[in-house]
Amino acid sequence: MFEGFEEHNIRVGDVDIACVVGGTGPAVLMLHGAPQTHAMWHKIAPNLARSFTVVAADLRGYGDSSKPTSGADHAEYSFRAMALDQVRLMSALDHERFAVVAHDRGARVAHRLLLDHPERVFGASILDVLPTEYNYSHVTRELATAYWHWFAFIQPAPLPEDLITPAAVKFLHHVLNSFGSSSSVFAPEAMAEYERCFSDPQMIHAMCEDYRAAASIDLEHDRESRDQRVECPLQIIWGSAGVVGQLFDPLAVWREYASDVRGSSVDAGHFLAEQQPDQTFELLNDFLSSLTPKASH
Repeated sequence: MFEGFEEHNIRVGDVDIACVVGGTGPAVLMLHGAPQTHAMWHKIAPNLARSFTVVAADLRGYGDSSKPTSGADHAEYSFRAMALDQVRLMSALDHERFAVVAHDRGARVAHRLLLDHPERVFGASILDVLPTEYNYSHVTRELATAYWHWFAFIQPAPLPEDLITPAAVKFLHHVLNSFGSSSSVFAPEAMAEYERCFSDPQMIHAMCEDYRAAASIDLEHDRESRDQRVECPLQIIWGSAGVVGQLFDPLAVWREYASDVRGSSVDAGHFLAEQQPDQTFELLNDFLSSLTPKASH
């Protein structure tokens, strides 16, 4: 799916992060969401690689990256820990400054990365999420109904894991057929990759730990840095048929958290990078091309 890209599995701290790397030019880190892997970028990354050095990585706990043991506070799966993984990955690949393009859980990692390591990033694109702290402080019946999985996955282990694991592929297809998108938009080779990875009980547990962290230690981190704003240019892209587009004004919300916010919707649901890859690519390419990083290496 990533013709011309090189596959890597790089040790960063106490975990291995799997990624593919291709192209030349300013560096762009691409982060996926749940329950997917870096394969979600297969329709966009090769086109971006014509002008940028693209690094599409699996978050810790997902895909072929390490799935470390988690403690009672879930810190091993906090967005802070995941963000540090990616910063270390880019350093290992000799990219000291880079842009970030991120979707879903990866976008939440990117938000934390922008707050914890602002000197490393010259611009970021956030796809179809609002800040975690905002979502949790604005829960309505409509949001809770749409984001039912947020509240299911955070239940103590092993209940969610035991419910999901016996029907992992069926559960995966249900999720990918939700939030304004249809499972028919996913290429067979991408779906096969999602099925392979999600069939691993360790990934299911890690995904639940990701959500448990978001409802606990991540909220603590968010409250500690609530007065800190994202200062680099921030592009927000959302699916007009998805939860974010249907229930919120994404630009208005993100302007509470960042100084330079721009963006627009695409005619899609949540999984817009695969439902509308051409339109998504054009928006990303125009934004990234408008940035002038001081240095990408």
